Amino acid sequence: MTELARSTGAVNLGQGVPELGSPRALLEDVAAAVLAGANQYPPAHGTPALREAVAAHQRRRYGLEYDPLGEVLVTTGATEALAGALLGLCDPGDEVLAFDPCYDAYAAVARFAGAKLVPVSLVTEGDAFVLDVDALRAAVTPRTRVLVLNTPHNPTGKVFTPAELAAVAEVCREHGLTVVTDEVYEHLVFGEGGGEGDGPVHRTIATLPGMRERTLTVSSAGKTFGVTGWKVGWVCGPAPLVAAVAGVKQFLTYTSGAPFQDALARALGGVEEWAAELRRTLGRNRDLLSDGLTRAGLRPYRADAGYFVQVDIRAWGHEDGVRFCRELPLRAGVVAIPTSAFFVRPGAPSHLVRFSFCKREEAVLDAVERLERAASAGPR
Repeated sequence: MTELARSTGAVNLGQGVPELGSPRALLEDVAAAVLAGANQYPPAHGTPALREAVAAHQRRRYGLEYDPLGEVLVTTGATEALAGALLGLCDPGDEVLAFDPCYDAYAAVARFAGAKLVPVSLVTEGDAFVLDVDALRAAVTPRTRVLVLNTPHNPTGKVFTPAELAAVAEVCREHGLTVVTDEVYEHLVFGEGGGEGDGPVHRTIATLPGMRERTLTVSSAGKTFGVTGWKVGWVCGPAPLVAAVAGVKQFLTYTSGAPFQDALARALGGVEEWAAELRRTLGRNRDLLSDGLTRAGLRPYRADAGYFVQVDIRAWGHEDGVRFCRELPLRAGVVAIPTSAFFVRPGAPSHLVRFSFCKREEAVLDAVERLERAASAGPR
């Protein structure tokens, strides 16, 4: 879809590549590190400074204590952390639960491990996606080993509520499941902190009773600081689970990102101020896009966090999101991504499309104007 945007000159609201800038001090720190010669292998588990900063962040934000020496591991982005977790924890024939639709890497890395990803459908109520607790319970079998929890959620923008997290935790304790929780959008919950409103708040499941000892928490710098190309992530958890990830990482990337790590350690110490402004910017973009989609006759779902909004396209006479997204650049000069790319279960809804709003405000406004003009022109 990105290539289609390039070839047609369409506004690219498909891929979640941020256009909103990064902290100046962070960029200057990295440039200085490169020039100073920090260009060789850092320690395999990550630089001490970054591991300590991650542990301090978890303590400050969630009240969780992790030992930087054995309970924090720096990875090549969050995706490597997820891959390392499933490769390290699953045997062939095991089953992994994930909430559907989901980030497409989950199914891929489960297959790498010889495991099977079992989708648990998120259902829609009004303008929101919600957990079906009965479906979750029904999905557990004697082969279930790991539950992958993504909150804030991609591609829906959902933030799991305290009641939903409690229900997930109960199932995991009851069946002895390990949780791998993907929290890369943890700082991008709209309305959270800073007097911005009474919106949802991100909570990590590791804080719930009996969950720290069975949870690997994954996050990264890419979404929070707008540096997705740096590919620096981390995983926190009890030492035996982190060791399982580290044993896999040794033979994936070994280590990475030498000039980035200490600079990110300093930036992570002041992340709250930076993230508050980023949330405000993303929240404005979300509102501009959602309102524009509504005026264009489409139906957006509520996005409480992250970069994306889900849209029901049936009002434009479409049932097939793939066809819609292939035609949209020519019809409206805008690119989106069909949500079917993120569904695992067969027979999943085909009428949903994902638009991204992690773009410059001018790009969002341009896209909205194009969509409204296309809607006024009528069907093709």
